Amino acid sequence: MNKLITLAVSAIVASSANAVDFGQRVEQLAKSQSLSLYGTLGTLTASSTASLSAVAANANPAALLTVAPGLTVKTLSSDPLLAPNIDQMFLWPNATSPTHIIACNEQGAGQVAVQRITMATGAVANIISSGLTSCDPARLTPWGTVIVGEENGAAGRVIEILDPINTTNVTVPSSGFGPTSDPVHVAARPALGQFAFEGIGILPNGIVYLTDENRPGTAGIGAPGGALVKFIPTTLWNPGSAPITSLAQSPWTLGRIFGMRVGRNGGNTDVGQGNEFGRGTWVEVTGTAPINLRAAAASLKLTSYYRPEDMSIDMKQLAAGNVRFCGTNTGQDIQATSADGDNHYGEVYCITDGTLVAGQSIVTETKGSDVVLTSTVPEYQPLVIGNFDFAMPDNLDIQPGRGNILITEDGEGPFSSPPRNNDIWDCLDDGADADHLADACVKMMTLNDLTAEPTGGFFDATGTRYFISIQHNITGHGVILEVNGWQ
Repeated sequence: MNKLITLAVSAIVASSANAVDFGQRVEQLAKSQSLSLYGTLGTLTASSTASLSAVAANANPAALLTVAPGLTVKTLSSDPLLAPNIDQMFLWPNATSPTHIIACNEQGAGQVAVQRITMATGAVANIISSGLTSCDPARLTPWGTVIVGEENGAAGRVIEILDPINTTNVTVPSSGFGPTSDPVHVAARPALGQFAFEGIGILPNGIVYLTDENRPGTAGIGAPGGALVKFIPTTLWNPGSAPITSLAQSPWTLGRIFGMRVGRNGGNTDVGQGNEFGRGTWVEVTGTAPINLRAAAASLKLTSYYRPEDMSIDMKQLAAGNVRFCGTNTGQDIQATSADGDNHYGEVYCITDGTLVAGQSIVTETKGSDVVLTSTVPEYQPLVIGNFDFAMPDNLDIQPGRGNILITEDGEGPFSSPPRNNDIWDCLDDGADADHLADACVKMMTLNDLTAEPTGGFFDATGTRYFISIQHNITGHGVILEVNGWQ
């Protein structure tokens, strides 16, 4: 009997050892259902290890990107005047009938900062020719202007641009909030404070969420990373109003700032290092504009993260009257083979913040030495936890229609052994299951340039046209590609 039991157990163990891991089966299932889940005829199985030469890339810029079966790539612009570090960008005058792309260039104050690209021809013109350091976030406002931000430590600024199609070669001061060379069309917004602006999520009423791309320890060992704040204009925007005709009409000339502090247990005391997920509180940030938001985040003990990056508003939830947005924390995945390797792969998160209507009222109460907003309660939950193959998530966009989330990777793969290219992933949102995590993620695109990274990716209103910048690529100039083919 004992011998029979031993043989049976051995057979079960052997069968289990030869079986595919259950988690792998789930991954395979998602890939096999790519048409229904992702709208493509397949997915990619691995990152590219190819790296084109400058000659090959200039001859065919679209070859810088390999895409999943069913998708196609074409070059929207590879104009020699297109800046090499194009980062976040958006469609103008809207995502439904666009004629131009407005884009930030993430370089120093001496280089061009903001450009417009004619979609029909790929031709490039400069809107802000110099003065901004590391222009990164770029957005269209509900009142018809352009907002761009500097990723420039505690000295970052938000700049607002009126009539970007007819505004050309403006210079801004390299620091501070003095007048630009064209103050009628380009002005800084000190009311939004200062830090390294990265994620920007604008609601239809003008309320905006902002993140600081700050690395923990930047100000010394134990110093916090990047915080998240919420700006509520003194005069909210009426979404049915006509676009503004003067920068003085912008809702962002005056308002109040609140910072997110996670932890409600104990009535505003169960906060600090180790408490970064779950429900929290908006704590008012006071001071004379422009407020040093990075210093305020440290003094107010706002919850911090490892280099918060891009952000996208969940339009499906917004249509239902709810506020939800998703963003990325890049992390740092320096390989473990390095003496300083830490394998902190980053994450994608989503935050809910009550209803749009509730958020329009500023209701506060005093708790200890803090003034806290009670109109809405923010709740932070992870959506995607990074790994070696999906490291350092950077930009993201929620696909109109499907609601999937396209995420670009800015990992250290090109420096691994063997080197691999960075990828663009397509993740299902969280479904009806018990957890808050994405139901599945698949590799949808991969670069063919080990010197570059994909960045600034976003969709048009149909959710079938995706635009991506191949940043600091081998050609030495910018390349913006258009990906089509989603079913």
